[in-house]
Amino acid sequence: MSSAINPTSSGMERDARRMHEDDKPLSPGSVAIGVVIGRTSEFFDFFVYGLGSILVFPKLIFPFAPNPVVATLMSFALFPLAFLARPVGSFVFMWIDRNYGRGTKLTTALVILGGSTASIAFLPGYDTIGYWAVALLALFRLGQGFALGGAWDGLASLLNLSAPESRRGWYAMIPQLGAPIGFALASVLFGYFVSTLSQEDFISWGWRYPFFVAFAINVVALFARLRIVASKEFGAAMEAQELQARPVFEMLSKHSTDVVLGAFVPLASFAMFHLVTIFPLSWVTLTGGQSAAQFLWVQVAGAALGAVGIVLSGLLADRIGRRNQLMAGAILIAIFSFSAP
Repeated sequence: MSSAINPTSSGMERDARRMHEDDKPLSPGSVAIGVVIGRTSEFFDFFVYGLGSILVFPKLIFPFAPNPVVATLMSFALFPLAFLARPVGSFVFMWIDRNYGRGTKLTTALVILGGSTASIAFLPGYDTIGYWAVALLALFRLGQGFALGGAWDGLASLLNLSAPESRRGWYAMIPQLGAPIGFALASVLFGYFVSTLSQEDFISWGWRYPFFVAFAINVVALFARLRIVASKEFGAAMEAQELQARPVFEMLSKHSTDVVLGAFVPLASFAMFHLVTIFPLSWVTLTGGQSAAQFLWVQVAGAALGAVGIVLSGLLADRIGRRNQLMAGAILIAIFSFSAP
């Protein structure tokens, strides 16, 4: 595809290309590392917000609620805004990709994502600015979702399509590791501050540090991904695999069935992951059966087991087939859904 359609974009991308013009081929391992770092940064942003919506926002943003349960529900009411904004971001950033290139799209998306998350760290409480605190929190949450719509760079798809047929399950597994790693990092940070600070200090300033860290993680992820996106091999492979960005309605007219399947096949697993990472902490916090600090370390252990399970799923998919592995996972999720309550 010509450069006029997908031009080399930003000065940052050109600098990244010059830094890595060493004539060394882009290895699958380098792509895999870039994928894991990128996914970790995205999930970290979302899970930092998720934990904050339980441990911080009910007290800081919704102290006017009649009781802690209502305050938590009000906090959760803002949670889905990011998921509503994400498709809008996809439309906008696909246009940026086609007209200004992958580097500009990726840089803009990650700056907005990290900036939205870090901005929450400066958010005054309801006692300071009233309902403007609610409005600003909603705006930053929308910014997270909008940016995530452009943060996907094609690395995961390229990694899977470039894999040997017998190892497709293994390579498709790699991007999923970002979820447990990102959640574990967020839980460790919150667990440290919750366990070492008084409740007053934590609500006053301690909770802000995990949101500061999010911007730094996004900067690291940006350079790690630009190093790959700016490479000649990546551009050639994207064109060879026909993974260039296309207009949304053109894509839907040809692959609407694939889009629907791709959206709904993993729906149960994503829903369950958010349920078991966010909701149990809110239940423990509200009922007082266990301290939040203790339960956050339980969550870290659960994330570690989740990472092991993801690795095993990649091995299993290559042995019994991806369709059978998905079916087995769906059955296990159904059993869990009925037994856990």
